[in-house]
Amino acid sequence: MADSSNGVIESVRVRPVRVPLPEPITTASGRIENAPMVLFDVTRGDGATGSAYVFTYAEDALGATAEVGARIADAVAGHDAEPEAVEAMLQGRYRLMGVQGLVGMAMAGLDMALWDLQARAAGVPLAVLLGGTTDPIPAYLSLGMLDERAAAERAEQAAADGYRALKIKIGWPDAATDLAVIRAARTAGGDGLELMVDLNQSLSAGDALERCRAFEGEGLAWIEEPTLAGDFAGHAAITQATDTPIQLGENWWGVADMENCLSAGAGDLAMVDVMRIGGVTGWLRSAALAEAHGKPLSSHAFPEVSGHLLAVTPTRHWLELLDKASTILQEPVRIENGDFIFSEAPGAGMVWDEAAVARFAA
Repeated sequence: MADSSNGVIESVRVRPVRVPLPEPITTASGRIENAPMVLFDVTRGDGATGSAYVFTYAEDALGATAEVGARIADAVAGHDAEPEAVEAMLQGRYRLMGVQGLVGMAMAGLDMALWDLQARAAGVPLAVLLGGTTDPIPAYLSLGMLDERAAAERAEQAAADGYRALKIKIGWPDAATDLAVIRAARTAGGDGLELMVDLNQSLSAGDALERCRAFEGEGLAWIEEPTLAGDFAGHAAITQATDTPIQLGENWWGVADMENCLSAGAGDLAMVDVMRIGGVTGWLRSAALAEAHGKPLSSHAFPEVSGHLLAVTPTRHWLELLDKASTILQEPVRIENGDFIFSEAPGAGMVWDEAAVARFAA
């Protein structure tokens, strides 16, 4: 008789790290030089393992997120390691508190690690486990705020490197500066390079509408989060008043938030952050919802696992290449000619460089 304990969670290791970014990220809200992350490593009774990470944005939240993760690790020890069963149990445990914020982040990290475990145990890439293929996925290069000269240089280099799309963060104090940056990148990148811009919620709804109108005719592939992420009515008004596609979604906390946004008519395009949406389990639900609403779905950050999830997304659009974790990975994300190339390793391909993890332990 098989040992039933082989299918349960034996342990969850939770480790906070502070990792220098390969390239600092500047937004309208400030500059990020280090990536505060919490690593999750799950071990099943039969010895199978899975790994994932979450990004806490603010270093002030790093310790608290790790502590919540450790409490959740205690709660799931001895539980069936099937990801959806764990997710259902934790949803019940935290129903009165809610599963946004730090609790949601820690739950998503555990969920991603459990799915990684399932795929590793099966000896296949996560995309294949989920019913997809490992064909290349179109990726766009995601950059921070740049002045005109830097925008032109980076756009020219991106096109030379084979990228077919580039995103630049904007939100300078005036529309004229934003327009100058957009035009510099557009000219240098050429007609073969699609250009997206991200305002990172930096404007009021009224100012955002004026700014977006100023961008009409610039040939942008999308304008991302022009006003506060939770202002669905404001985004709906901007969406209706402009021709340039409005991209929303990286700040949706779970599928219910996504449903509320789409039902409000806010945004033309959808972008899911696998951490905020609820891990792999939440992404799969969001992909079905995007299909039901006819919304092209792109990823936000976490390219290692997002590539696998886009492979099974019916309305797949773009993978965002925003590298945070390569410094601590044995095999960083691989991009060739603007495409995400799947690792040959089973799972989501995330294996820690333990020496680097030790060096950047928080």
